[in-house]
Amino acid sequence: MGTATIKEAQRWVEYCNVTEGPYYAELRRKHGYPEPHNITYWSLGNEMDGFWQMGHLNAEDYCKKAREAAKLMRLTSPDIKLIAAGSSNYRPGADPDYWNGTILHELRDVVDYIALHIYVGNPDGNYYNFLATPLVLEQRTKVVKGMIDKEMVHANRGDRDPIVIAWDEYNVWYRARTDALRRGTRALEEHYNLEDALVISAFLNAFVRNADIVKMANMAQLVNVIAPIFTNEQTLFRQTIYFPLQLFANHVRGTSLDVFVDCDTYDTERFFLGLGETTTVQKDVPYLDVSAAYDNGQVTLCVLNRHQDQAMATNIICQEGRFTGSLEVYEVNGPDIKAMNDFGSEPVKMVQKPAVRASGQNLTYSFPPHSFTLMKGTIAR
Repeated sequence: MGTATIKEAQRWVEYCNVTEGPYYAELRRKHGYPEPHNITYWSLGNEMDGFWQMGHLNAEDYCKKAREAAKLMRLTSPDIKLIAAGSSNYRPGADPDYWNGTILHELRDVVDYIALHIYVGNPDGNYYNFLATPLVLEQRTKVVKGMIDKEMVHANRGDRDPIVIAWDEYNVWYRARTDALRRGTRALEEHYNLEDALVISAFLNAFVRNADIVKMANMAQLVNVIAPIFTNEQTLFRQTIYFPLQLFANHVRGTSLDVFVDCDTYDTERFFLGLGETTTVQKDVPYLDVSAAYDNGQVTLCVLNRHQDQAMATNIICQEGRFTGSLEVYEVNGPDIKAMNDFGSEPVKMVQKPAVRASGQNLTYSFPPHSFTLMKGTIAR
């Protein structure tokens, strides 16, 4: 969408999704793939609001080009899902709300998702400010959800579902973001610590809490480049952020629950979210950040304790039904918030803790300082 044409976008869809006949479908077959790849999700450009992108457009011109590309792409493969480039530019002076509002108004009949991006960091070394950054993602989610709700009232979408949100880039990224670390064979190799893993767990909690509108969330890279897995020519190690991702992927499914949390809070200073971002002040940040999911009699609780020094003894109340049997407990933690993993060294890891017996509606558990805990058990209703 930046440097290419709407015709090239159509040709890619034809190459990937059309069984046979047209030139690019036959070219794929010639390349050794007789069956189509059947790619469902197609982005209409990437970060097109960003001045750093080749082919950057203003919101109005982007919508014109995206709409025409969408026509050709959907005529070629009617079942594809199209993702509009929402805001990625939150720098001072940018107007991401105008960009998102324009995209949703102009493309409300056309696209299926709007893509949002966020990268946060802790260049000032302030732990509590940093641990509050995922709340900004959640606030932006709610703003865009309101925009979507407004546009869907007047949209002409036929039998297609309403537009939803794809957070298709999010992560911690600030150390490997200077010019010297953006180039070469080892570019953008962020080395993560425990506090980074805690921020990722809070991002994941936010996605679950907003599962009614957030239907996709992706890390852009998985190996070496701002990634949960780090390799060299001989071996690999799991970065700290690997472990919350592993726990959510393996255990969190079903229906997101509306969780009420009553705990101590703190206020941040005004601070930059990260390099290339805006500033924020967060009030009443809960020390406990919680999401929960229910699936076929099983409940999964995901709890981040932001407090750096204190365990948080917590009364967990099952409002409907009762706990039965034992709850599995998994904890991500390390010796201190700056602990990093490396080749042959894994001070930050996921540990399965002793199971917790529970019966009735109440359960008490003490969440350790600077930790992420996942608890999974059965509820009888």
